[in-house]
Amino acid sequence: MPSTPETLRWLARLEEKYTADGQDTASYLEGDFHRRYVNYWDYIRLDTLLTLQNPLTDFPDEPIFIIYHQITELYFRLCLNEYEQVAAAAEIISAADLLTRVQRLNRYFEALINSFEVMVHGMDKAQFLQFRLALMPASGFQSVQYRLIELSSTPLFNLSDREKRKALGEAATHEEMLGCLYWRAGATLEDTGAKTLTLKHFEEKYADRLHAHAAAYRGRTLWDAYQRLPTEERDNPRLVKQLRQLDSAVNVNWPLMHYKSAVRYLERDPDAVAATGGTNWRKYLPPKFQRRIFFPDLWTADEQENWGRGWVEAVLGEQAAGNGR
Repeated sequence: MPSTPETLRWLARLEEKYTADGQDTASYLEGDFHRRYVNYWDYIRLDTLLTLQNPLTDFPDEPIFIIYHQITELYFRLCLNEYEQVAAAAEIISAADLLTRVQRLNRYFEALINSFEVMVHGMDKAQFLQFRLALMPASGFQSVQYRLIELSSTPLFNLSDREKRKALGEAATHEEMLGCLYWRAGATLEDTGAKTLTLKHFEEKYADRLHAHAAAYRGRTLWDAYQRLPTEERDNPRLVKQLRQLDSAVNVNWPLMHYKSAVRYLERDPDAVAATGGTNWRKYLPPKFQRRIFFPDLWTADEQENWGRGWVEAVLGEQAAGNGR
């Protein structure tokens, strides 16, 4: 069958491409002839993917716990793909491109937040309280991708512990800020303030990676990219709305879904069950304690002061009603 004009056009383009790189077009075409057709299951590595769930106990609800956390990490990877593109173009990114990236981030976090009911109500409580003991000292606190998302979103100053931030002041060095990241307090023992094994393991594995990421994103975070825009573009109401939505999603709604889950499974009267890694979840998860805000200039003083407070009170009210109090 003779080649069509369209086929000949593409052959010419391939010849141009490979010749420019000093490559032999015929060899590439022969290689393409021998290449197998792609199947869906091969492309996404489905058979491998379905072998990555390895429960530590025989409780039938433990796979739910594993699979959902794996899904979460894949969504985090999608987020980091967007942050990488923002950082690569941070000096020259337009408001339109930034809006596209932030909208994508919001879709990913919307999916995560809406699906978290799987964790809140999707497991048998008695089973969870037993199989969780086999997971110690592992904890969702150890999600390095979530930390990378935070470091990609805003300068270290906005991620530092509020009290230490006041003591250091805005003149604090990059290294000083790294030593004051808010989340370290979430993995310390309540009675002594000592590091938990969860935090020790996390820092042993990821400290170098986190420090390198923070250095690479210095001046190239999402907030930095936004602040470089001309004033008239920063005032774009759609962009401001999307940034506020992302701030709320990551720093209020996402941690509070975890708080809601912890209240259901771990809260007891008068004492709460400790998290698997010994993390201080009652003070670490509620945003009203941390008031972690990526984009502070987009919020009023009153909004910052009451950051997440109504949400926490609503969850505690639901839990009290459920316990018949």
